[in-house]
Amino acid sequence: MNANVNTEPNRKAKIPRPGKSTEEPSERFVYKDDDAIEKPFNWMQLTRLIAYMKPYAKQILPLIGLMMIIGTVTKLSIPFLTSLAIDRAIDPKGGNPSLTLLYQITIAVLVMYIIQWIAGIFRIKYTNIIGQRVIYDLRADLFKRIQKLSFNFFDKRPAGSVLVRVTNDVNSLQDLFTNGVVNLIIDCVQLVGIVVILLLINWKLGLAVIVTVPIMFFISTKLRIRIRRAWQDVRIRNSRINSHLNESIQGIRVTQAYTQEEENMKFFDNMNMDSKKSWDKASAMNQAFGPLIEITGGFGTLILFWLGATLIQQEALTIGLLIAFTQYVGNFWEPINRLGQMYNQLLVAMASSERIFEFIDEKPSIDDKPDAKKLPTIKGNIKLDNVVFEYEKGRQALKGIDLDVKAGQSIALVGHTGSGKSTIINLLSRFYDITGGTLTIDGYDIRSVTVESLRNQIGIVLQDTFIFSGTIRDNIRFGRLDATNEEIEEVAKAVGAHDFIVQMPGGYDTEVEERGNMLSMGQRQLLSFARALLADPRILILDEATASIDTETELKIQNALKVLLQGRTSFIVAHRLSTIRHADHIVVLDHGEIIEEGNHAQLMQKQGTYHGLVEAQYRFL
Repeated sequence: MNANVNTEPNRKAKIPRPGKSTEEPSERFVYKDDDAIEKPFNWMQLTRLIAYMKPYAKQILPLIGLMMIIGTVTKLSIPFLTSLAIDRAIDPKGGNPSLTLLYQITIAVLVMYIIQWIAGIFRIKYTNIIGQRVIYDLRADLFKRIQKLSFNFFDKRPAGSVLVRVTNDVNSLQDLFTNGVVNLIIDCVQLVGIVVILLLINWKLGLAVIVTVPIMFFISTKLRIRIRRAWQDVRIRNSRINSHLNESIQGIRVTQAYTQEEENMKFFDNMNMDSKKSWDKASAMNQAFGPLIEITGGFGTLILFWLGATLIQQEALTIGLLIAFTQYVGNFWEPINRLGQMYNQLLVAMASSERIFEFIDEKPSIDDKPDAKKLPTIKGNIKLDNVVFEYEKGRQALKGIDLDVKAGQSIALVGHTGSGKSTIINLLSRFYDITGGTLTIDGYDIRSVTVESLRNQIGIVLQDTFIFSGTIRDNIRFGRLDATNEEIEEVAKAVGAHDFIVQMPGGYDTEVEERGNMLSMGQRQLLSFARALLADPRILILDEATASIDTETELKIQNALKVLLQGRTSFIVAHRLSTIRHADHIVVLDHGEIIEEGNHAQLMQKQGTYHGLVEAQYRFL
């Protein structure tokens, strides 16, 4: 099995016969990563999210808490002032109305509203600050983890699915941190305050209102699981859309070349419709909360007026207190309604947090051991002793490879597709760990040294060259970030890239798009040569590095390679005879085993597999 970086999503696909479709478009691909299984609601997820607020607890949270208290106290004081206005200023028992007292109370109410408004402005300002900082920290932690995850993690997941976690899922937590947590505390404090006030005004009326709360709790409990599952389904379907969209953009040339635009549109339309239906279902469940609470609250209000009128007739309650009671009850249902909506928002956030923490908790399969040491500057002696490797258990990609490479030697790996060439170089760079045997560099088992110190001394040029968005200079400097402009130009000249770079509009400062689409395949490959050589590695790996370069361009870099490979151990994976014939040692692989090895002349004399490959290449010239 020859796997360098498996960019194919983990999916099943049936190839239909011409003119027939074996499956509906919506079932063409199955993204296994997104087939989530319902898990029990875990409140520890919320605890982990709130823990992100701790660094700002001393700086901002006290101010938010103060604004919350001021806002709650002023809000709860207004109904009480209203009752005073009615019972003592407008319709005092056994006395005359007092306009002076009414004006004073009116001014007091106005002041309460102004204070509540100012406190609200500052509370919103500081909650937005802390919310944005938390989202920044969470997204940074997630991206940091993704950067450390091993190749086999990405082998199993579509790029779009990974992208959704960093963007959509993190963004869905934004409301929770900017408004949700603080509003949750405010509503809970307000509820407690209102309950106490209601019971102090008249415990009978208070109990009549509070008795409806268990009914609401029962309803919300019944809907909780269904709503959470519905939002999980929305997240899964949106992730699938992003995965397919990313795949479609990357493969747009293939789609258009085979005129599959219409089929692709049908497939996407089905996925899009599934997502819409899923969202409609989840949204309908969310919206059901409000009316249910309002209906329940309506029964509570009916009981309130009936019992309140009875108490007024018995002179056990004043009109002012009943009106205040009514206002408090209105304030009572308001936070309960918001808490219901908040609970739905919390379910959405939990569905996203599960997906986020799934990535953050993912352990890299390739990581430093607790006692790992830094690999010192190496000479480049490499030894593979009975190396066995499996991408999947039971399917060996390498079967007992023995190879002893001396420092400065150039090794060419030759063989048919799937013979194990790229697997060997992936193991050298420790993108995967060997399944059996030992792999040492200068006598150091590469699993006993830090990954960073190992890869810092290995330069890699792949066939599928990746060019980042930015300038050409920045792309070359990616090999060594502290390199000077002179050093960048020097390596560009060495690999023959300087001439085409200076002819571009901005020279080395020319902006290139992601993947370098404005550059030819050969130009991109030359930039990758310059990038690797700038790093000045002790071991240089070329994996089909000249496959995309035309003959004229290849001639330009052959002489440069002869000089640059001197003093470095190099592994060359190539099919071109011109690239491998001058290698010190050629290793011929077949189904994960070495079947021939020697230099070009020796292998040609054997007239074995290598001889056959060379002859076949000449026949096609």
